[in-house]
Formats: sequence, C-alpha cells, structure tokens
Amino acid sequence: MAPTDTADVVVVERRGAAAIVTLNRPEVRNALNHELRSGLYRALAEADGGDAAAIVLTGADPAFCAGLDLKALARDGLARTEADDADRSAPRSPLPPLDKPLIGAINGVAVTGGLELALTCDFLVGSERAAFADTHARVGVMPGWGLTVALPQAIGIRRARQMSFTGNYVDAAQALAWGLLNEVVDHDDLLDRAVAIAEDMSSIAPASLAGVRNAYLAAAAGHDRPALEAEAAYSARWATGFDPAAFAKAREGIQARGRSQQR
Repeated sequence: MAPTDTADVVVVERRGAAAIVTLNRPEVRNALNHELRSGLYRALAEADGGDAAAIVLTGADPAFCAGLDLKALARDGLARTEADDADRSAPRSPLPPLDKPLIGAINGVAVTGGLELALTCDFLVGSERAAFADTHARVGVMPGWGLTVALPQAIGIRRARQMSFTGNYVDAAQALAWGLLNEVVDHDDLLDRAVAIAEDMSSIAPASLAGVRNAYLAAAAGHDRPALEAEAAYSARWATGFDPAAFAKAREGIQARGRSQQR
C-alpha cells in the first residue's frame, strides 16, 4: 500500500503485516502540536480498524518525538484534541483505544510527552540513536498521560524517580539494560525489525491476539487506575494555573540544556 498523508504531519504506510504510522514534523523533532496530536489519534484509530497484524509507531528522523511543542504551548496554551474529549472508561491517553499490538520503533530522542507516547506502546525496539528523558519537572508541566505509572513499571520506581527528578537523558544502551527497550538494532534496520515482529504476530488469529493484549490491560487496570486517576488530578490542577507567558520566558533555557545533554 502506498504511503498516505494525514494532514501532512502523520504518514501511514502498509509494509508487510505492519501499518507504520510516522510522526512527520522532523523540523521540530516531531513535537506534538494540536495538528499532530489530532492526526495521530485519527491515524491510529484507522490503522486499528484495518487488516494489519500490528501497528508500528515511529518518528521521521532525527527524532522519535520531542514532546509537546513548547513554542505552540507558550503561544496558544493548552488546546484540546479528540484524545482529550473522547468518552472512555480509562484515564486520559494520547491514543484511541486499540485492539492491535502497538510496537514503538524509537529512532531518536523520546522526551517528556514523547516519552509518554513511547510508553503507551506495548513494547519498544530502538536504534542506537534512541534516547529518553523525562523533563516534565524541569519544563514546569505535569505529566497527564500515565508516565508516573508506566515509567516505573518499565524500569523500576527508583530509576523512574531519577529520570523525572533530574531530566537527564538515558541512551539506548542504558535503556536496554534498564528494560525500557526490548532490543537495540542498527538504525537502518529499525523498521525492518519492527515489521519482522509484526510478521511473527500475523500467524496468530487477530481475535486471539487482541484478546491476550486486552487481558494484559485488564490485569493491570485494577492496580493502575487509582494511580492514573491521581496523576490526572495533579495534571488538571496544574493546568488551571498554567501561565503561557511565564512558560515562554523559560523555554529557551530548557531547550539549550537539552541540546547540551545530547552532545
């Protein structure tokens, strides 16, 4: 299937058994503005309704996702999308409810909201260029997509606290050792490897695959939901006092520190 554009900022391509969904704002490291968040939500919902065995989520090089678009956030404040307004039983997520497995193919940095986006995937495969950071506290925003639950589940509570309290980057080798990444492959082989995993899944009946995936979600729900609701409450409280002007003043220093960390 030929690639198709979704509002130009999300590209969807069928490759073998995988529907590949690519964040496509490379000039700003795929930062999440309103258009990209809305386009991603719609693209994933459409891919979930198709006949691919699995969905692969990646970013246009050089980054996976730099998180919320800080320039747009400073200028426009907190704009809502379909993800915010959807009627669902679970706490907030940047993604629609999915039945198909979602494989994260992490091709570069995944920062703050980009890290949260990666953590919504069922598991992650990374290239040697993958790197992760949680800069919520340093930026002055509250996580609202489940990071305080999903990150400690992936790497342990003490490592998660270290990432969140410092904002420091974790490279691909460290992420693999900590269990944040399942595998690390050569950058040029990343999508091929993600598609190969989807091909392995294609030999399983879709209903069975969806059933096992949803059983994993249900098994965690009883434990996760109170924590997710607590995070959502903190995030909502923060949002009521958000000051775009103050945030804009701090933005340049935040970005300069991020660039120095990646050298």
